[in-house]
Amino acid sequence: MPVRTFTASQSLNGSIASITSMATANPEANPLPSLSGNIMNSFPAMSQSPLSRYKQSYEPGITFAHEDQLPKLPIPDLESSCKKYLDALRPLQTGREHEETIAAVQEFLKSEGPELQERLKKYAGGRTSYIEQFWYDSYLNFDNPVVLNLNPFFLLEDDPTPARNNQVTRAASLVISALSFVRAIRKEELPPDNVRGTPLCMYQFSRIFGTARVPTENGCQIHQDPTSKHLVVICRGQFYWFDVLDSNSDLIMSEKDVALNLQAIVEDAQKTPLRDAAKSALGVLSTENRKVWASLREVLTREAGSNNADSLAIIDSALFILCLDYTSPQTGADLCMNMLCGTNEVVDGVQVGTCTNRWYDKLQIIVCNNGSAGINFEHTGVDGHTVLRMASDVYTDTILRFARTINGQAPSLWASVSPDPSKRDPTSFGDVSTTPHKLEWTMIPELNTALRFAETRLADLINQNEFQTLEFSGYGKNFMTSMGFSPDAFVQMAFQAAYYGLYGRVECTYEPAMTKVFLHGRTEAIRSVTEESVKFVKKFWADAPPKEKVEALKRACQRHTQTTRECAKGLGQDRHLYALFCVWQRALDDEGAEAASSNGMSSNGYSSPVEDEPEVSHPGQGQALVLPEEGLQSKNTPNKTSAHTIPAMFADAGWDRINNTILSTSNCGNPSLRQFGFGPTSGDGFGIGYIIKDESVSICASSKHRQTNRFVNTLEGYFQEIRHLLRQTQRRAASPNTSRAREAEERPHLSGGPTKSRGRAISGGRNRTPDESLSEPEEDMLGGYGFFDAGMLLHALKSSEDFDNPSERAVGKTRRNVGRKLRLADY
Repeated sequence: MPVRTFTASQSLNGSIASITSMATANPEANPLPSLSGNIMNSFPAMSQSPLSRYKQSYEPGITFAHEDQLPKLPIPDLESSCKKYLDALRPLQTGREHEETIAAVQEFLKSEGPELQERLKKYAGGRTSYIEQFWYDSYLNFDNPVVLNLNPFFLLEDDPTPARNNQVTRAASLVISALSFVRAIRKEELPPDNVRGTPLCMYQFSRIFGTARVPTENGCQIHQDPTSKHLVVICRGQFYWFDVLDSNSDLIMSEKDVALNLQAIVEDAQKTPLRDAAKSALGVLSTENRKVWASLREVLTREAGSNNADSLAIIDSALFILCLDYTSPQTGADLCMNMLCGTNEVVDGVQVGTCTNRWYDKLQIIVCNNGSAGINFEHTGVDGHTVLRMASDVYTDTILRFARTINGQAPSLWASVSPDPSKRDPTSFGDVSTTPHKLEWTMIPELNTALRFAETRLADLINQNEFQTLEFSGYGKNFMTSMGFSPDAFVQMAFQAAYYGLYGRVECTYEPAMTKVFLHGRTEAIRSVTEESVKFVKKFWADAPPKEKVEALKRACQRHTQTTRECAKGLGQDRHLYALFCVWQRALDDEGAEAASSNGMSSNGYSSPVEDEPEVSHPGQGQALVLPEEGLQSKNTPNKTSAHTIPAMFADAGWDRINNTILSTSNCGNPSLRQFGFGPTSGDGFGIGYIIKDESVSICASSKHRQTNRFVNTLEGYFQEIRHLLRQTQRRAASPNTSRAREAEERPHLSGGPTKSRGRAISGGRNRTPDESLSEPEEDMLGGYGFFDAGMLLHALKSSEDFDNPSERAVGKTRRNVGRKLRLADY
């Protein structure tokens, strides 16, 4: 039985519009319907502005000090967005298809476009961002399961001290560091992120902890308890909780205390056999279709004050979820799968995999039995860049705290720390409960049946997806930059070349760019397929001189970098056109007509580099690349049976093409992470998360069994082949592994002591110069499609194009000479 009553957390859906006042006092003067209406007035002031309490207590704080000075996300020029839209579609369409799209865009510019643009400007006048509410709605109206569709994951590097890589020790260390991060946010002592000195919006940090995605019949809502002070632990499908903070957000437990609690939880959970525990592992319900999950929550809360209602309130209002898994995945692919969706293992007809040891509506820290750890997070209110900062600071703090046990003068990430719990007056803690309590569910027949069906559907979903990882150690950012390339653009072209090498075509590719330089900024879509990238991949697979291939790669990377910069400035086209589409939909709703239906949207990601070397500064850390995020409007296409006229551009096939992402990519770079990734965003696509480190590239690829391993192997072959080409064409370039001291040694000296020339210099394998590497025998580095037959592949592709054009082939002449003529006299 829960021993404490928890007040249900309040919805924050209405808080978005409350950040700034409405532009017009008379609602009738606004041609668009209000997105929040009077709903926000029903929420308490604390819920409408969850940070107000902490600002009153700790001003002047530094975390949110720049929010008032941040500019608003600009609304791009309509004609400019349409032109960029056409540019993005041109490489993906045939000539006839593109002519039809051009006609649709021109009609849009002459008819509905200008009116929708003006409506959008009026709507955005009194809001923090013209896209923010539409973006939240796109997540919250998503009906399909969030697991494998929305929630991304991070796989942390192991603790550098091997003795601490056991489950309880690692989990306790991560919990203490995460609580220190919570404290820094609440006291506004967390230094703000910045890009080259330009501050970034920190609003998302207020929505990481104490937040839950709550399903209802009319879509999901985001609930938050800004005063949350307890933690929920899931072990073998069983739920436990205990307090970890006091009312001042100070830690009330030491790392040793937390470890003792976790050890007690593990031992208690082991008393229940896995098969029995699985039958009441209610976490699997959070993987259901959102409307189904909403109805099941009503069953759980039907009786106010019941075990189930109180237990659900405890989970929803927890700071975060700690998942203690009993398994120890060994391979990178298995670890990634465990962090994203858990394992699927059925024993005697009962699910005993870790997939039931989750609660996907909240931030989860997952620790395996062998100490491997990761993060799975609910993506509605936060982007990957925000959670990356949290993960990076948590990982760094675990190392620094260990260092302080060796040297008390070792630095700390935090401006201030909580008082030592062991030295505090017991009365100073207030009303807290540090002893773990197990949540006990009342398993009525409805829940038993629902749990079984939810588990079987989840098992199907897991089996429909596969994961492969590539930890390419041949080179990384240092080599790419030494050759004059933007690392992100370089890797993006690798994805294009590998896909083209396997399938002979290019497909719609998505990469997000962070727009947090603007108030409440999220992301903008980078369309990686350009005319330059298409020319490069065709040239790469052709029998062309290496110099031509490298020049084509340079042009493609330069175009990608230019596009990334424009998107980071809020000048991309995707978010703008999607907002216009939403304005059109809302206008139909406002008129009482049947609006174009929205099936929800899918998101996986983070934000991309802003410059050639886009380093986002997290105070107290080294390099941390910005992340990305998958385009949500991919499934939000207009219903073509609507009685109202759909704007021509949204009814055109090009709109469906650009919003059907085949290669959903996302760059999230930081040495604290081993891997990160997400599920594919379409049935015939790939989900690709990648981390570009100084001397390596880590990639996690997922798909619905679309030869993922072969795609990853092709990527590896491309990385090797392109290095070979670069060394051929840039023989004088310095080796990326050569130190400054070695460069100085190799320069001619006017004088030198006799001892410096004694002995034979030994050349290490990793420090060979490009010239030396050229003497190596050529290898088939492209995994089945070697460089020697790349021209044959292109010739075959070209022949198939010619065959499609009857006017360019002589059918009779070629047919007579094909095959061996039989001698009829022999039969």
